[in-house]
Amino acid sequence: MNPFVKFMSSGAGRLLRIVAGIAIVAGGLLALDGTVGIVVAVIGLVPLAAGLFDFCVFAPLFGNPFSGSKVREEQ
Repeated sequence: MNPFVKFMSSGAGRLLRIVAGIAIVAGGLLALDGTVGIVVAVIGLVPLAAGLFDFCVFAPLFGNPFSGSKVREEQ
């Protein structure tokens, strides 16, 4: 299994995705003006949702399941 996918499906990886998602959303809404800020905030929702709902968007690229719990089962 790819070490990156293994880390991102772990508890620490989920926490990292949640924190990164919150930071991107906050940065988009607070630091950037107008449409660009809204677009960045919406993009930040992807890692936030991935962490909260336990899925890894990169796992299928490496031949692993989309669900984080299924990736952990394969370890």
